[in-house]
Amino acid sequence: MLFLSLLWGCYSDHFLSHGNGEKQIEYVYVQDNYIEGSDDTGINEPIWVDSFTQPVISNGVDIIWVIDGSGSMNNDYNNVLQGITDMMQNLPMINWRLVIISMTPHEAVAVESFPLLPGDTAEHAHSMFAQNVQGNQEYGFDSVYEFLENNRFSANWLRDDASLLVVFVSDEDDQSTQRFPSVSLFKNWIDEKRNNVYISSIVNVHPDNSECNGYTHNVGFRYSEITNSYAGQLLDICSEDWSQGVADASNQIQLKEWYELTNKPLNEQEIYVFVDGVEFFDWHYDSVDNRVYFDVVPGEETLVEIAYYY
Repeated sequence: MLFLSLLWGCYSDHFLSHGNGEKQIEYVYVQDNYIEGSDDTGINEPIWVDSFTQPVISNGVDIIWVIDGSGSMNNDYNNVLQGITDMMQNLPMINWRLVIISMTPHEAVAVESFPLLPGDTAEHAHSMFAQNVQGNQEYGFDSVYEFLENNRFSANWLRDDASLLVVFVSDEDDQSTQRFPSVSLFKNWIDEKRNNVYISSIVNVHPDNSECNGYTHNVGFRYSEITNSYAGQLLDICSEDWSQGVADASNQIQLKEWYELTNKPLNEQEIYVFVDGVEFFDWHYDSVDNRVYFDVVPGEETLVEIAYYY
């Protein structure tokens, strides 16, 4: 349990639990500072803490797009190819390597494509897609397993010290229930493969949040669960434009230079930023877009916490 004490002439103090995305902190203790002439009364104000951990990117990022090759995906392939192109264009100037594999495990284990690298074009991506995604099975988790564990060619370029980003794309749910009967088993396995893992998915989301116009479709529950467990980007496959979602997935492996707050702060003078538990001052707040901008970007693997009244 991490306690942050802000001692500036308090008139009230509060305890709060963190939001859904904050996994490192349980409670924060803040003592309020009344500012004369402001709307801040100093009493009964709820407090929110946004937090995130900066990614590790100095050793590069290995990226695996895992794509459903079944016939029902035919209408989505233009979006798939554009999505891969968007990611390549949005990736930071770091040492990334990207490969496209099928959700058919026996295809994934046989892939002999050298990865796409910075400077490769959309045409290179399209060629890899056509070569590697032909089977019609929907075993996303199993395909990642086969590719990482048993594909002999991939061992020539995959890097044990690089971060790993996996992007699942399917209009069905994952069928890898024999090897991975629970999503947590897949998570436990892949966490052992790399120190830093990021997951995003482009799938059928729950109908209440989907753009599929009420169509009763196969919701990607397992893909959604694994993505949410990593606080990754979950994109509705029925969206007409994937570009922003793919850009957000790319942002997972970039050092955050700004952070959009979950709530609107009551008082701009009472926003407090901490990096690894130490108060941090090299930032400024923009009320128009409700973002904290870092004048000095916190380094890799640092825990950044932003506390404020709302």
